[in-house]
Amino acid sequence: MRIPSTMRALQQTSLNGPQDLCLITDAPVPSPGSGEVLIRVTAAGVNFVDISQARGTFAGGPQPPYLAGIEGAGEVTAVGEGVTALEPGAHVIGVGIGGGAFAEYMVLPAAAALPVPTGWADEQALGLVVNWPTALAALKPLGRIAAGQTVLIHAAAGGTGQAAVKMAKHYGATVIATASPGKHEVVRAQGADHVIDSRGADLPAEVLRLTGGAGADLVLESVGGATLDASLAATKRVTGRVVVYGVAGGEAAITNWELVYKHQIHVIGLNIGILVQAAPQIFGEVMGEMFGLLAAGVLGPGQPTAYELAEGPKALAELEARATVGKLALLP
Repeated sequence: MRIPSTMRALQQTSLNGPQDLCLITDAPVPSPGSGEVLIRVTAAGVNFVDISQARGTFAGGPQPPYLAGIEGAGEVTAVGEGVTALEPGAHVIGVGIGGGAFAEYMVLPAAAALPVPTGWADEQALGLVVNWPTALAALKPLGRIAAGQTVLIHAAAGGTGQAAVKMAKHYGATVIATASPGKHEVVRAQGADHVIDSRGADLPAEVLRLTGGAGADLVLESVGGATLDASLAATKRVTGRVVVYGVAGGEAAITNWELVYKHQIHVIGLNIGILVQAAPQIFGEVMGEMFGLLAAGVLGPGQPTAYELAEGPKALAELEARATVGKLALLP
C-alpha cells in the first residue's frame, strides 16, 4: 500500500477555540514508532476534549500549531517495531491523546487499538474507546450502580449520555435524564424513564419530586458550571455518588464546608485517560464488560452524524453550543 508523504489535516492555530481550526493540505504523514501503528483515517470522532484542547483548558494539552482530534478509526497501513498483533489491512479504532485524528493518516498506540467489530463500518465504531468506556466506568466500578437505584444522567442526548442511558437501564436502574427540550424524544427512545429540561429553573426540586424526596443514588455529571451545584443538591444524602467526568459548562467549586454541612455525598472524578494509565486492571474490567454488552446487543453499531473534514470547525462549534445529538464524525 503506497503511503503519501503529505496529507490533508485540520490544524489548530491558537488557543482561542475551534474557529481557529484550519484545513491544511501539506501536513507530513507521520511514521509509526516502536509499538505504534499508522492508520489511514476513514472516520474521526469529535469529542469535548477537542474543544478543551482548542481553548487551552485541557490539562497538559498540545500547544498550537498542532493537528487536532484524538479519536480515529481506519485501516492499518504500516506498523512500527515490535508490533505483531496487528497487520496492514486490519481496521481499528483508537485514541491518540496528543492529537492527529482530524487528518488522512494518524499514529496510534498498537496496544490500545481495538479491532472494529465484524460487520461494522469504521465510523460505527466511534465511541468504543472514548464515550462508551467513560459511561460504563462512571456507572459500574466508580458509580457502583445497582438494580433498583435511581441515576441522574446529564447531557443524555450526547454520545456518552445515550450510551449511559442504555447501560443504566440494562443494569436495572431508574433513569432520570436531562436534555434540552428539542432532544427529549431522542433520550426517551434510549429508555430513559424521565426526561427533564437541562436548563430548567429548579433541577434539584424536580429530581427530589421524582424520587419521593430521597434524591438520586448516582449522578453522571459532565456539564459543570452551575449544573454541578444542582447535581450535588439532587443527590441522596450520605450514600449518593456524583461521578464528574466533564467540564463542558465551565469550572465549578465545592468546599470542604459544603461536604460537611450541605452535601454529605461522594464526589468522584473520572478521566478515562488517567484510568487507563493508573488503573489498567479496572480499565480492563470495563472493556471486558463493554464487549459483553456488545455481545448481548445492549450496545450496537453507532450512527454518528457525519461531517466532511473541512467542516471540522462547524462540527466543534455546534457541539460546544450543545446543538448536536449523539456522536459526531469527521470523514477525511
